[in-house]
Amino acid sequence: MYRLQFRRCASTFSTRYTAKNEPILEYRRGGKEVKQLEETLNEYKSKLNRIPCIVDGKEVWTNSVQRQLLPFDHQHVLAEYCLADPVLLERAIESGVKNRSRWEQMPVEERANIFLKAADLGSDLKWRSRLLASTMLGQGKTIFQAEIDAACEVIDFWRFNVQYLASALAYSPISTRDSENTYIQRGLEGFVAAVSPFNFTAIGANLASSPALMGNTVLWKSASTAILSNYVVYKLLEEAGLPPGVIQFVPSKGGDFGRAITRSPHLAAITFTGSTDTFMTLWKWVADNIGNYRTFPRMIGECGGKNFHLIHSSADPTTIVYATIRSAFEYSGQKCSACSRVYLPRSMSKTFFAHMKSIMMNELKIGSPLQHETFTSAVIDRASFDNIRNYIEYARSSPTTKILVGGQCDDSVGFYVQPTLIETTDPKDKLMCEEIFGPVLTVYVYEDDKYDETLELIDQTSNYALTGSIFCKDENVLKKTRARLMQAMGNLYINDKSTGAVVNQQPFGGARLSGTNDKAGGPHYIFRFSSPLAVKNMKEPLKTFKHASME
Repeated sequence: MYRLQFRRCASTFSTRYTAKNEPILEYRRGGKEVKQLEETLNEYKSKLNRIPCIVDGKEVWTNSVQRQLLPFDHQHVLAEYCLADPVLLERAIESGVKNRSRWEQMPVEERANIFLKAADLGSDLKWRSRLLASTMLGQGKTIFQAEIDAACEVIDFWRFNVQYLASALAYSPISTRDSENTYIQRGLEGFVAAVSPFNFTAIGANLASSPALMGNTVLWKSASTAILSNYVVYKLLEEAGLPPGVIQFVPSKGGDFGRAITRSPHLAAITFTGSTDTFMTLWKWVADNIGNYRTFPRMIGECGGKNFHLIHSSADPTTIVYATIRSAFEYSGQKCSACSRVYLPRSMSKTFFAHMKSIMMNELKIGSPLQHETFTSAVIDRASFDNIRNYIEYARSSPTTKILVGGQCDDSVGFYVQPTLIETTDPKDKLMCEEIFGPVLTVYVYEDDKYDETLELIDQTSNYALTGSIFCKDENVLKKTRARLMQAMGNLYINDKSTGAVVNQQPFGGARLSGTNDKAGGPHYIFRFSSPLAVKNMKEPLKTFKHASME
């Protein structure tokens, strides 16, 4: 365990703390981590997990009780949870406003050490297995996908955010003979609303904890399809010493939550990951109430993408296949950064399609995430299943598209959609433009001598700008491509898949309709939740109002 140690130096803090990325465990069969995980999976599966709202540290049940199902076995009820109604949401806001000052005034090293302790707990097999098991069962992730998300990324966010804060506290303004100057990181005045998605447990953990680290109180609306794993995160933070009332755990209907927070004069910020339409709605509601707020609310959002793999004729033919398989179909394409459109040169198309078909038809196991050999499992729920199936049915009927592999949908046991490879002759087809959020990949084959025109297509086809990959060994072409596509993504990968950002290695976020590009996992993200105070302490009183030039 490493506890943050600050050393006072004049009016500044400095620190020796440096974070490291959490190692990824392999979960080889027969290992102790596998045994612990299997025990925890069985524990969660064998009972009905009951999840209350938590306001001011107290459990609260409302009359709106809902169920969380296993996405890969929708007859199995994993958890019962309740939704916060408008009355309870008002109580949560009042609690957050009441508790803010006390929490903000806690010494910064004490706040930081809570999250470092939480990271240490998450690294221990007991809590690690809870994070993984709740994510695998509730969100349908395989062991590996749960490990890199619910364990490693959660831990990395907590450790590196503390490092970023410690580094910032080392800054000291210049003091002079006449004045001593200091710079204080304060929380925002009011409360922060955190709205988290189903697809990454780590996003929920970060959206709730980053503002709290900076001295804010938070209302956390978890996605209903990630309720168990997010509740485990909350209980872990509680065990690490997070005081009651700092984070209010209030799952709720989107409309109830959005209206409650945007009507409150104490709203200081919304940190959000989800659909572009929902983020736009929240922004409009903030605008409608702009004259009522005590401070201008900050809007921090990440809203998905229509991510691309651009393949140049100089690319390695094996790399492009393996990278595309993983980016498009890991976790059933339900990553914000998943590749869903490919631009492929004619000269490489025959080999690419043959290799993709071979792997997809013969090597990808689609099934329960609890089986070690499973590559990917079911999509998250019926609404997602129906949406993806509609796109596949469109591809079957469109004269410009052809399904090459996959396209089968089966909801008899779980919400299973087979990884689907589609070729289109129309680069502006809706399959190339619209976010699907499922295991559907569309490929447009371009003529090799039309590479420059293809760059224009990539930049203009989608209103999203989250991630993109360029596969190219020609350095001159690569340089030109990077320059032309500079605004087409927030995270660029060269000769690698468009997924897999790691905290403090590839800070993550996109622009355009993909969000506000505040780069979670990077050094500046946490300061969106800070309102600095600059203090000038005059050493000597003024003895005259006159300037020297007036003498």
